[in-house]
Amino acid sequence: MTGDQQLFQPDVEYSFSLAEMSQCCGVSNEAIVILVGEGVLSPSGHSQREWQFAGADLARALCAVRLERDLGLNPAGAALAVELMDEMQQLRQRVRLLERLVFD
Repeated sequence: MTGDQQLFQPDVEYSFSLAEMSQCCGVSNEAIVILVGEGVLSPSGHSQREWQFAGADLARALCAVRLERDLGLNPAGAALAVELMDEMQQLRQRVRLLERLVFD
């Protein structure tokens, strides 16, 4: 995702089960479990059967899966890349806010 690309984030919050998440991402349940273990995803619920993933988790999972497939990253590398991309997006938002405060 580039700096100017933003995922559509509807006002309605969706949630996904483990099976739904894996189906949306086109990967196995185990691949999603690995992303949870790497810290890419943070489901609610105590067991895998109860897990519910937020819409933001879907975007993170799709990004991680794409990094793994397209760049050949392992899950740990994809997790690091997703985290760094999140930090970059947060920093860009802060810069925009500061620019509005200073230049407006």
